[in-house]
Amino acid sequence: MQEPKPACCRYKRTPRSQEAKKKLLNRLNRMIGQLGGIRKMVEEDRYCGDILMQVAAVQSALQALGYMMLQDHMETCVVEEIQNGNTAIVDEAIELAKKLK
Repeated sequence: MQEPKPACCRYKRTPRSQEAKKKLLNRLNRMIGQLGGIRKMVEEDRYCGDILMQVAAVQSALQALGYMMLQDHMETCVVEEIQNGNTAIVDEAIELAKKLK
């Protein structure tokens, strides 16, 4: 009989379609590119206001990605858990939504 893994070592998985995964990865890659641009701006001693505009753009893009993930979570994982009788998932979803503020 296998011993259960400690909580720190358990990973939940959410299968995603190739299209959904591609959409998320494209958004992440764009943000990574923006961060590289910000780094270059700092290295080049560019104007603070210009850098701050780029920081705001990355923050906005990251928040949009978070909301996409939350919507997907609600439409898939949360619905499935409620259908299986696990209403505690609602509390988790609320806490996740609060973190995205």
